[in-house]
Amino acid sequence: MIYRIGKRKKLNAEINVVPYIDVMLVLLIIFMVLSPLLIQGIEVNLPKTDTTKMSISNEPLVISINESGKYFLNLGEEQLPISLIELKNKAKIIFANGNFWGRTLAAISSSNDPLSYKDFGPFMPGYELVPYNDLNSLEEAFQDSNVCAFMVEPIQGEAGVVVPDEGYLAGVKKLCSQYNVLFMADEVQTGIARTGKMLATDYEDARPDILILGKALSGGVLPVSAVLADDEIMMCIKPGEHGSTYGGNPLACAVAKTALKVIKDENLEENAMLMGNYFRKKMNDLAKESDLVNLIRGKGLLNALVINDSEDSSTGWDICLKMKEKGLIAKPTHGNIIRFAPPLVINKKEIDESCQIIRDCILNF
Repeated sequence: MIYRIGKRKKLNAEINVVPYIDVMLVLLIIFMVLSPLLIQGIEVNLPKTDTTKMSISNEPLVISINESGKYFLNLGEEQLPISLIELKNKAKIIFANGNFWGRTLAAISSSNDPLSYKDFGPFMPGYELVPYNDLNSLEEAFQDSNVCAFMVEPIQGEAGVVVPDEGYLAGVKKLCSQYNVLFMADEVQTGIARTGKMLATDYEDARPDILILGKALSGGVLPVSAVLADDEIMMCIKPGEHGSTYGGNPLACAVAKTALKVIKDENLEENAMLMGNYFRKKMNDLAKESDLVNLIRGKGLLNALVINDSEDSSTGWDICLKMKEKGLIAKPTHGNIIRFAPPLVINKKEIDESCQIIRDCILNF
């Protein structure tokens, strides 16, 4: 068998691009259709978020200072630098209506009694008043972060021996601790065993941050007053920054120490408690005999008779004059209130004699 051998043909590689052109054309058409949508955007309904500003009114604002003397406002775990100029002259002190703690410009600036402040302005700024014996009003005032202190009498003396509800002082202490506010107790009249305890705040274990004492602190021998506080507060005032001419007088301090020793040694707290209870019992008996006596109130040997007349009357003063003629001295306040604050050493016999004079003057008025 014979085969014919011819020349082998050269192979050429060829690619058909027609399908690729079709694909590119389709993609171009899609792009041209979608490009306006990409430019204009597509409306998408995203879930809404709550952008309400968080309230931190109940959180205490704490000011701190570092070693280099820079001030910071602490909000939770965040520290914001703040200048001292921004902090100056912003503080406010809250007082209770009916207060009385002196006749200086600072004292009368906190008063709501025209007899104290009339014609003595201008007054100190930064003072605000709330009703006495009202914890709700006090807490509302504490919402202001500039409030730094609350000053109050445990029993209001000049107002007429006004005794607050049980639990008021403990509530004050709790609120002051909660809102980082200093609790200042004015115990010039109520302190040093006058109410049957060494301090009137002891009745509710409401230990103040700052305690003001006077009057009985020296037993009536020398004019002595004192401000007491823990080092954390007191040492904010460095030696030489603040003082008084007779502050720390050695003789006055010796007298005060001796007076306090007598209070303890002679059990005058207990005597004030017992004699005060006995006095109020006798006065309540008198109230049953006379319509002139409206109310008897007080604690220990700090008491008051509320006369059934207006505050503008002179009835209280007139009765006091009659009692003076019989040998008993008492002090009226607000026209229709008579205060009784006898010596802490008074005994039952002397209480009986005093009550008899009061009874005679009331029944024969």
